[in-house]
Amino acid sequence: MKVVHDLSELEWKLAGFAPWLWQLSSVTDIRAANCAEIPAIPARMPGSVQQALLDAGVIKDWNVGLNARDCEWVENRHWIYQTSLPDEWLVPGKTLRLRCQGLDYRGGILLNGRQVGAFRGTFIPYAFDLTGHLKERNNLLQIFFDLPPRWLGQFGHTSEITEWKARFNYTWDWTGRLVQVGVWDAITLEVAEGFEIQSFRATTDANLEDESGLLHFFGKVAGARNCRIHVALSRDGQTLRAEDFDAQSFNARRHGWKDLPVELWWPNGHGRQPLYTLTCRLFDAEGCLDDERILTVGFKHVDWLPCEGAPAAADPWICEVNGKPIFLQGVNWTPIRTNFADVGEENYRLRLRAYREMNCNLLRVWGGGFPEKEAFFRHCDEMGLLVWQDFPLSSSGLDNLPPRDPESVRDLLEIADSCIRRRQHHVSLLLWCGGNELHDRHGQDGFGKPLDLAHPLLAKLHDLVAREDPQRRFLPTTSSGPRFLAHPDNFGKGLHWDVHGPWSPWRDLPAGWNWAGYWAGVDALFHSETGAPGASSAEIIRRYGGEYADLPGDADNPVWRRTWWWIDWDQFVREKGRQPGNLEEYVQWSQEAQAQALAVAVDACKGRFPRCGGILLWMGHDSFPCMSNTSLLDFEGKRKPAASAVGAVFANDGVARATINAE
Repeated sequence: MKVVHDLSELEWKLAGFAPWLWQLSSVTDIRAANCAEIPAIPARMPGSVQQALLDAGVIKDWNVGLNARDCEWVENRHWIYQTSLPDEWLVPGKTLRLRCQGLDYRGGILLNGRQVGAFRGTFIPYAFDLTGHLKERNNLLQIFFDLPPRWLGQFGHTSEITEWKARFNYTWDWTGRLVQVGVWDAITLEVAEGFEIQSFRATTDANLEDESGLLHFFGKVAGARNCRIHVALSRDGQTLRAEDFDAQSFNARRHGWKDLPVELWWPNGHGRQPLYTLTCRLFDAEGCLDDERILTVGFKHVDWLPCEGAPAAADPWICEVNGKPIFLQGVNWTPIRTNFADVGEENYRLRLRAYREMNCNLLRVWGGGFPEKEAFFRHCDEMGLLVWQDFPLSSSGLDNLPPRDPESVRDLLEIADSCIRRRQHHVSLLLWCGGNELHDRHGQDGFGKPLDLAHPLLAKLHDLVAREDPQRRFLPTTSSGPRFLAHPDNFGKGLHWDVHGPWSPWRDLPAGWNWAGYWAGVDALFHSETGAPGASSAEIIRRYGGEYADLPGDADNPVWRRTWWWIDWDQFVREKGRQPGNLEEYVQWSQEAQAQALAVAVDACKGRFPRCGGILLWMGHDSFPCMSNTSLLDFEGKRKPAASAVGAVFANDGVARATINAE
């Protein structure tokens, strides 16, 4: 039977070198590398180089003060992770394969000092066959990381972004620069006979006439001629359906089961989230188990219907789940940390539980981050949180058009295909999106018309989803439709479908409009991004301010200037006619203003249902200790008052409509 060893159980070391010096010096064991600038230190696996350096006291916490600037040298070195493979793991005559679910970003695999594989790209998994390169004993495994791309940050030209690494690492308006290097997801060693399940995928649906389940599964087994493949669906140990196949029939086509006696899965707030176990087992001619794959699935049916009163040509934005129209309400999800390699399951549970308790039912995984980990999707399945997954494209300001060159198109299609194959069985997955804010730039307020399938890359992504995951919706980008923003000049004209903005009651509204008036008049079919700024707690501000004073909270203060977009200090002064007396007074004012503003926006949109299909707030949580930001949860996952205010409106519990007057 195939055996899978978790390499996180081993002891790992990490060393840093001036680029290529380790190769010039013929380093085979980093523990004896006198040329290492950073001699071998302990390292977690998976984990980032930065976290290992922080744990060893080599660098300071990049979240504090302006320490991030002093950490930028890390991305300008070569790094080598190293461990010894246990002799007892290496079985002669068997295939040994190293599987890496997340490598960030570029480098190679070395075994006993010789390179046996290479990788480039953060968003796809890698597999390396080690079989012909192993010694009988004392095998040294190394993962070498080359220099990452110099700039992929928020501003620039999207058409020239052709390196597939998480862009937010290079600074965004809500995070500083920390260009992660390292292993960001599971790493294992497979020991196989050569008889194995190479792939196993599944999709589900529901027949609403009798509320039965529909299941399609497909895969491939290798090296198994006289074998039996057993596929079974079960729940709580009770088998609901099972079937046996030979290798030829299993590999030849997709297989389907219908009339499954299942309980339907519902989004949070609308019902239960029953989950089922789908198992694929491979048995040899003697009936011995050679390999198995296990997926967790659920059953729901989704239709997209037009909003009431929408133009005939408009995209449908009423999401009907299991025959029930549901107002989609939630947040935009960004990575939990800049060093997302080091984020554990409890960090996911903490934030996802908060969103569930806020009565969210949809999270949009934003395209400037990364296609999220398996743990994220698993918890969303369990908590009833639907997932909108962007592919890793985002706007850049100077141009917002995806690349067209054949290599970039091929790379992104490979990323998208890999993501679909690994995540499509999750019942929480609602739709795929080409990327964030892809538009032609030339339009009202500097935002052009959102791109559509006329762009060749987006057309190819559409075709890929239609072929590989046809039950799910594909959006070319968000926002989408005739207009990027909902502008009052165009209210009532049917031009606002899925829109972004505004993000501030004080700065984003046209002259003569206040926040309450805007939301009373807006006619968009869906709002996939809107927000309002609010300060972090005084405790967070002081803890992460470092050597800098906590006041004033304006752009003259270096630590506030890190995320200057969301400073609303001047608005306090305009309203009160004076400076805040202390930090606590300012924080209370700012957080109350945010809570009131978001309650107004959410209440207005929910009150228009089914003329409006939903709203997603920008943004859910801080990845960086911003002094002020549009987040609902702060850097440590604690709720701002806005989280409670929004949760109350999401729950439809009669929260009074508030008013915000912006000059």
